Amino acid sequence: MKNKIFSLIKKIVLSFIILYGFNTIGSNFNVIIPMNLFTISIITILGLPALFSLVLLLVFAL
Repeated sequence: MKNKIFSLIKKIVLSFIILYGFNTIGSNFNVIIPMNLFTISIITILGLPALFSLVLLLVFAL
């Protein structure tokens, strides 16, 4: 049980770091994904392909 909680926290922190890194690079191209509970949870659950999906949604929505 303790190991699963630690693994989940590690995934959440890693998702936050990935999204922050993308926003740092994406700010040069005016592509910024907001960091909120929804986007962090999607990236935590689905992984890196979810980040690319969010970028595509953002680009096609604008």
